[in-house]
Formats: sequence, C-alpha cells, structure tokens
Amino acid sequence: MRPVIYAALGCSFALTLSACMSINAAEQPATDTPVVATNTVDFSTWLADFRREAGSKGISAGTIDAAFASVEAPLPRVLELDKSQPEFVQTFSGYMKSRMSDARVRRGRELMAEHRELFDRIEAKYGVQPQYLTSFWALESNFGDFTGGFSVINALATLAWDPRRSGFFRTELLTALQILDAGHIDASAMTGSWAGAMGQCQFMPSTFSNYAVDGDGDGRIDIWNSLPDVLASAAHYLSESGWKGDERWGREVVLPGNFDFALSGTGVRKTVTEWDAIGIRRVDGAPLGQADMLASVIVPAGADGPAFLGYNNFRTTMVWNRSTFYAISVGHLADRFMGEGPIQHMPADEERALARADVEEMQTLLNKLGVDAGEPDGVLGTRTREAVRDYQLRNRLQADGYPSYEMLDILREAAAIQ
Repeated sequence: MRPVIYAALGCSFALTLSACMSINAAEQPATDTPVVATNTVDFSTWLADFRREAGSKGISAGTIDAAFASVEAPLPRVLELDKSQPEFVQTFSGYMKSRMSDARVRRGRELMAEHRELFDRIEAKYGVQPQYLTSFWALESNFGDFTGGFSVINALATLAWDPRRSGFFRTELLTALQILDAGHIDASAMTGSWAGAMGQCQFMPSTFSNYAVDGDGDGRIDIWNSLPDVLASAAHYLSESGWKGDERWGREVVLPGNFDFALSGTGVRKTVTEWDAIGIRRVDGAPLGQADMLASVIVPAGADGPAFLGYNNFRTTMVWNRSTFYAISVGHLADRFMGEGPIQHMPADEERALARADVEEMQTLLNKLGVDAGEPDGVLGTRTREAVRDYQLRNRLQADGYPSYEMLDILREAAAIQ
C-alpha cells in the first residue's frame, strides 16, 4: 500500500510528515484561542457517532474510553495550524541552511558510532545504510528531540471533525485507536505533531500500521522511545518503497555550458553512461564514468543554481516525501555524515522568495495561457513546476521549470497581449 500524499506549506508530504512540517515551539498546543466554527455538526455529537463507529470496527470499549477520556472539544491550535499558510515560499538556499549545520553533522556521526551494532543489524536485514537512516531521523525529529506535544487522538479527532479532509483523518483516527487497542502505546503517551504524525520517525497511524516493526523483540512497537523500533520501522518503510542498499542517493554535478534543460526533472531518466556522454561531470571535473544506473538531473534553484543527479534512492526518498528539496537534504546530509563537504555551487546570492500570492497569480496566468497548472492555490509543488517547464518548452525558453519572479513577469506580459 502506497502512502497518500498531501500538500502542505509549499511542499508535499507522505503519510510520514516531512521536515517542512517540523515540530517546534510555535506549534505546541494552545488553549486560549477561540475555535472558529467549521462544522455544522456539534463536536460532542460527532464524537458520540465516531465512538459508535469505532466500537463497530471491533475496537474495545476500554480503549475507546481511555483514548477519549480527555477529548472534550476540538483543539484550537490544530485548526489554526491546519489553516495557516506561510506568506513566502521557501527557497532552496533557505531550506538547506535551516537543515544543515556543523553541529547536526557532528551529532549524527556520534550517534552512528554509538549505535553502530544496531545500525549494522538493521542494514543487514533491510538494506538501508546507516548514514541514510540517521539523516531521516535527524530531519524528521532532530534525532528524537522534537516529536510533537499534541495528543494524537485529540489532534486527529479535531481534523476528522473539520469537514475539509474529514475522510482521510477519520481513517487515521480509527487506525490510531487500533494501535492503542493492540497495546503498542498508552493513550496518554501517544503524542505527536498537530497533524497526527507520531514518534521519532513521524509516522502517521496508517504508515505505522503498514510499515512499523518491533525492532527490539519485546512484542510491542514503540516508535516514541525504542530506538531499535524507530530505526527498524524507518528502514522497513524505505525497503518496501524500493530502497537499494548498494547504491548512493545521487550526487552534485556540473552541467555542460550547452546543457538542454528540457532534459532536467524527474520525468527524464538516462543512464550514468548517457549523462557522461552529454558532458555532465562530477564537481571535481572528473567524468561520471560508465554505469547502467538510471538518474535524473535535478536543478532545485533553476539553471543558475546547483545541479544534482538523482538515482533510484532519490526517487525512493520522494515516496517518503514528495519534495525534491527534502530528498536532496536527506541525501546531502547523509553524505556529510560520511565526510563529504558542503554543496559546491549554491547561488552566490540567495534566491528571492516568491510570495504565495505570486505563486497563485503564476498558476492563474499559466492556466489562462493554456498550460494546466491545476486549481490556483499558492502552493509551489511539482505540478506548478512542470507547468512552468511546459510553458518554457512551448515558447522556446530555457526549460529549467524554475518559477522565478522573472518567469512571472514573462507570464504577465504574455497574458497582457493575448
């Protein structure tokens, strides 16, 4: 079963919440903000109906009573966070700076050394290298430091009551109750993010149900406190999603001066041998070499920013989280743990961040000009980038798919004379 994907805060996330939804102090529960009514059904009435449904699904009365013992009303902070959107879309430079630090690299290396036997055992079973597991662990919860302070049951009940995505969160809430009913965790200890992502690997309940495993052999799966369970569950998820333990994620590369950017993006895959023949080189100028591994050229900051070859494990990371920024950050941080240096060709000046209103205008203009960018929502995701690339190709522009202010001006001019 593949994870359902939702868009959030300018990037997408799978059933595991991504680093773009990181838990921090600003996201902690608050109780003094009034709830704005979003549902015509009174919460207590809705909850009574849900409890009956849970019972009909075979969940014990004791589990239901314990889970909802302190759930009396929707959580205002959850509704606030669910509806809030940042004013500006994060740039690649800003995204990477917020996730890479020398202190994080040092700590990751120390933890890999401290738990070497555990990492080796998990790699032998699931084929996921220690540096990558450590990278996911770091980016999801800062090595378990920040797993969220919300009651998962109350947060999911709030979102299931709210009508906008009630079906998805109702299913997640039922699954969370089944996890409690199986005895994996006590209701009072089932804490997580405002959207219900749980534990040190930030699994949604359905991801827990499908992929979490008992790594320490105690008969329970505790992704909150048991590091063997946390790491084995993450490795199992990656393994089932197609991870290859004998390959790296990708690498930073240098593109030739005449590179055709229509070949960039995850929609185009060529072998390493083919990319080498085109003239793509490693950052030190050496040839890529000859290999049948398939790869895509990724230019997250456009033609003037760094370029990467993304291999199979890059694509598998995007099963965990659909953001190319996230996938690059996982791979690059893993490389740093192994002694490699920082990205060599970051933009000299940080990119100018698009405002959400500008992204929405860009989507509207693309649709007006005959390119399907979907319903304008101000979320800069894969569909918008592909729409930009489509427009660039149709109009013989440099097709890097990069939604910049320069691109917005081009679209404005084109729409004005249409």
